[in-house]
Amino acid sequence: MDLSCPHQALSRRRALTAATGLTVGALLPPAAVAGPASAAAPGPDLATAAAYTNPVIWQDFADIDVIRVGDTFYASASTMHYSPGAPVLRSYDLVNWEVAGHSVPVLDFGAKYDLNGARGYVRGIWASSLAYRPSNRTFYWLGQIDFARTYVYTATAAEGPWNRLTTISTPYYDAGLLVDSDDTLYVAYGNTTISVAQLSPDGRTQVRTQQVFTTPSSVGTLEGSRFYKINGQYYIFLTRPANGQYILKSSRGPFGPYTMRQVLLDLRGPIPGGGVPHQGGLVQTQNSAWYYMAFVDAYPGGRMPALAPVTWTSDGWPVVQLVDGAWGTSYPSPAVPPPPRPVTPMTGVDTFDGPSLKPRWEWNHNPDNTKWSAGNGLTLRTATVTNDLYWARNTLTHRIQGPVSTATVELDHSAMRDGDRAGLALLRDSSAWIGVKRDGGAARVVMVNGLTMDGSWNTTGTGTEVASAALTGSRVWLRASADIRPGTGRPGTFSYSTDGTTFTRLGPAFPLGNDWRFFMGYRFALFNHATQALGGAVRVLRFELSAP
Repeated sequence: MDLSCPHQALSRRRALTAATGLTVGALLPPAAVAGPASAAAPGPDLATAAAYTNPVIWQDFADIDVIRVGDTFYASASTMHYSPGAPVLRSYDLVNWEVAGHSVPVLDFGAKYDLNGARGYVRGIWASSLAYRPSNRTFYWLGQIDFARTYVYTATAAEGPWNRLTTISTPYYDAGLLVDSDDTLYVAYGNTTISVAQLSPDGRTQVRTQQVFTTPSSVGTLEGSRFYKINGQYYIFLTRPANGQYILKSSRGPFGPYTMRQVLLDLRGPIPGGGVPHQGGLVQTQNSAWYYMAFVDAYPGGRMPALAPVTWTSDGWPVVQLVDGAWGTSYPSPAVPPPPRPVTPMTGVDTFDGPSLKPRWEWNHNPDNTKWSAGNGLTLRTATVTNDLYWARNTLTHRIQGPVSTATVELDHSAMRDGDRAGLALLRDSSAWIGVKRDGGAARVVMVNGLTMDGSWNTTGTGTEVASAALTGSRVWLRASADIRPGTGRPGTFSYSTDGTTFTRLGPAFPLGNDWRFFMGYRFALFNHATQALGGAVRVLRFELSAP
């Protein structure tokens, strides 16, 4: 987070601190606000025939913005320091999702995002907005970076290519972009004080901005704006981190005045041990049914998207449909047309058989593109001389599938040089890895833990080797398994094989940290860095993510 702006950064931290480890219970009464009682009143008991199960994605995709274009649903999510940023998810039924591309191709916001003299951990792509403009058949992504300015990217297809349209000097914090029915572009944004900006017709500049709402002290913090026009009414959908959702409504126009109603507060979520569903978006299906897609704090894995149906009161307020007084673990599947094709699973095998990476991969900070290549495997040439994995460039990450999953990597280490370190990590602010160390002309497979960062994301531990075994031959299979169910001390374990069939456990179980402050959840990470001199390389022939 950007500590130079503590009035915004710390408000999110304080709110999330209050929710960490929270055992959520029955819905609390609404605060004293305009409108009648909470819109999260229990709805009818919903049957589970032809049902889906929450979370709809058990991977780390937070701050969801969700839209529908024709028969296709799209969503965007936060990625902080990972590059490319702002993934675009695609679905045909709101339940089964694939990664289609990224709205921000490279984090070209300063040297820290290149691991060049500084680091961008827990900065970069925060809550942002995804919209589609029918008049020019164009997708828009809008987000602020480092509380300094706002960037807008556009594409004519969700998978890209995406290009920067403009930079706006006003940092639209936690913004929601609205394409109005008359094609005007508006942005709702802010923390506690909520404002609305109007953009120029080409979307490149700000025409005006105006404060439209101040959050009552009885509510506290509101942020995470999503902006809608529904049946002629303007709505700003806001989160109270990390346990509530509120909505503002105006019948007089996008600049208000607005009245507020509570949507949910301290609502039991669908992941045992996880938090309250919040900070997402509303979307309407082809048959006019409405859904709310939120995320659930579920560390050590991250923030997992969950879906619930929404109905509307006669006076135009949304009501989340509950099951036994909670956000349901299961609901009837949305009634939508048959999909044109199956979506690409988020688990499975990747042999890196093409020149570009599949969109489910993201680098830890921007890569040095001269030091990697794909096609007949993934070649990672050493890009950094360091003994600190957190400083090593070209570490390639993949989200972990919950609740439990395993990554297996086939690694050709024959081109490593003395001092090189390559392998498979469980990567977060407390990390461990299994991999190959080459020293004195010999290779060993090792398990290393004790890689740590402090709360300002400075390295406090570069790792301790706790187990090893000699290696012969040029290939080794590395395996990491992770239990990312919410809770403390969930285990990550490591093993290796010299034939790809029989695996041997290496090292003790690694307790995954579940502190929320890093925001992003644990990831599997492929890395290769030097400790002596550049020039070595490894080739990843196969990556498999499997879940029971």
